[in-house]
Amino acid sequence: MQEQILDLLTKVGKALSVDEISDQLNIQSVDDFKQLLKDLNYLEDELKLYRTNKNKYMIFNNSNLKLGRFIGNKRGFGFVDVDGEQEDIYIPNTNVNNAINGDRVVAEITQKKSGNRMEGRIVRIVERKFKTMVGEYYTQNHKGFVKLDDEKVHLTIEIRGKHTLGAMPGHKVMVKITDKVRNNYYHGEILKILGHKNDPGVDILSIVGKYGIHDEFPEEVMEQLDQIPDQVTPEEIYGRRDLRNEVIFTIDGADAKDLDDAVSCKVLDNGHYQLGVHIADVSHYVKENTPIDREAYERGTSVYLTDRVIPMLPHKLSNGICSLNGGEDRLTITCEMEIDGKGHVVTYDIYESVICSKKRMTYTAVNEILENHQVPEGYEPFVETLQLMEKLSKILRKQKETRGYIDFEIDESKILVDEQGVPTDVVLRERGTGEKLIEDFMIAANETVATHVYFLELPFLYRIHGEPNPEKIQKFVRFVHMLGYQINGKVDDIHPKTMQMILNSLKDKREFHILSSMLLRSMQKAVYSKDNIGHFGLASKYYTHFTSPIRRYPDTTVHRLLRTYLFKGDMSKETVRYWDEKLILLGDQTSECERNAVECEREVDDMKKAEYMEQHIGEVYEGMISSVLSFGMFVELPNLIEGLVRLDDMKDGSYTYDETTFAICSEHNKRGYRLGDKVQVKVIAASKEAHTIDFELVEENNNQQ
Repeated sequence: MQEQILDLLTKVGKALSVDEISDQLNIQSVDDFKQLLKDLNYLEDELKLYRTNKNKYMIFNNSNLKLGRFIGNKRGFGFVDVDGEQEDIYIPNTNVNNAINGDRVVAEITQKKSGNRMEGRIVRIVERKFKTMVGEYYTQNHKGFVKLDDEKVHLTIEIRGKHTLGAMPGHKVMVKITDKVRNNYYHGEILKILGHKNDPGVDILSIVGKYGIHDEFPEEVMEQLDQIPDQVTPEEIYGRRDLRNEVIFTIDGADAKDLDDAVSCKVLDNGHYQLGVHIADVSHYVKENTPIDREAYERGTSVYLTDRVIPMLPHKLSNGICSLNGGEDRLTITCEMEIDGKGHVVTYDIYESVICSKKRMTYTAVNEILENHQVPEGYEPFVETLQLMEKLSKILRKQKETRGYIDFEIDESKILVDEQGVPTDVVLRERGTGEKLIEDFMIAANETVATHVYFLELPFLYRIHGEPNPEKIQKFVRFVHMLGYQINGKVDDIHPKTMQMILNSLKDKREFHILSSMLLRSMQKAVYSKDNIGHFGLASKYYTHFTSPIRRYPDTTVHRLLRTYLFKGDMSKETVRYWDEKLILLGDQTSECERNAVECEREVDDMKKAEYMEQHIGEVYEGMISSVLSFGMFVELPNLIEGLVRLDDMKDGSYTYDETTFAICSEHNKRGYRLGDKVQVKVIAASKEAHTIDFELVEENNNQQ
């Protein structure tokens, strides 16, 4: 009956009452009418239908309702990031209706303003983002409370009696809401004491807990580990292609312990290159629907924080039997590609293999060889192969750039900490020849695997990146023109080469890395999906994630699909139907886990940068204005630490924000301050708790070098 209801309402295109639906469906019996009511309620709960204030039903997607994620602001208002749409809905603080930052919500559009701006109200909370929250326990008037760390969540949570777990004032705790007392006032239960707020490492654990990321594995997972061997057995090797005598090695960061990928390269008799990308065969050990697999699915990804990794898989797997450690036999899935002199994959093979990595290389050492022609001890036998790999990498990169591959060249910072987790320095992360080489090889393997399965016309998990909104790109171009720069070419046709052309036009500008970041933010985010639309940023028609199954669940899933379709030859209707249904939910789940992990990593970085600057109050730095807003301007230091210069703190006259030129001006300074200007700033405040850094201008004479 549910399909009949949906077909009817789709066909009529308007809202109908229960009686009208009953008449149209020719319902006669009482039992059928009761079933109709049940189905209507179910479809409403599933957000397939919307019930109006007049108790009429209509198709949800035809209503003024939008489903999305609520992004709260600490001042009380927020926005709804609508699923599948570019424009957010602004939610005034009077219309938030108890939604908290990160919740999945239904928002009703109440009015549309100029320029596609929408305003609305939250009408339903579909799912709370966090089942648990983190805060600091304190007492007041002989009662216990938890002050939440997230300033965007405005709740009072009282903890009564036995629910305190013995927490003392100053303890950071994980808390669950149990019942609502009145508006924004709840009772809660402490689930876990993380430690005192001043204990080493508790600061990061508090953020990790806030995002619902588990730093420990359940008991049933640890019990299953006992069944997994520490070494590869002869029985496991049987039937695999034996590559243990081949020159295969890993290249990773010096502190990496989970080694997913190894590479090999040689020249064939016809002059083509043979590139081998050998990936840890995680799915051999992590069987579907086992405790380890279910936990990995819930985590979705490993989370990389300043001084630790919260792995998707337990260390026995991630650092042990799955990790491609040097000198040890390991099970792998190999994508072997024959590549011509123009960077095209002319033939390939995907198969189960066993390897023994000949060397655990680091990016630093590889860059010494390829950039400085210095050979660290122990690398002598591999120099020729590395030089060959560099040559192939350049060919692959040129081929990608020819088709439109976009390299935003975004810098990243690396936070160095001592044994207590206190930051000692913040530096730029290196991205040298070795890093680019591995990136090029992994992209080639990912594309090859995705292309192969795509043309089999079987259910698959793709990594997709949609086209950007043309209006956002036009807005960016207008902003660039406002800065006095010209874009050399037409931007009407939104194509990867258009983005390439925009970036090339700005390459020599002093604020290039800031503008590059702005352009990147104007584009959509890449996600996982069974529906392939290509990857815009890579200018790739078919793309997946195959190369990191130790730290990403989508890659483990791709390996599972390869084993099912290619190695076992199972393409039955039942198998196809199973994966066709499962991959829809899996794509949504893993995309959400990835967003969650990125937000957690970013928040930890912001906290540690603020903690670092707490040690440098009063010091002066040169920085560049990275954004200008109505309340002030952000200044970015060379190591990417960013602080706010507030309009109220600026001396020598009254400054105002000019939204037409995106500048801050005064009568004394006609041109004012704008994006890209270099300025001298002094650190006047920093707060580890609030994750904020405040600067003031040392001198207010524009420095436009």
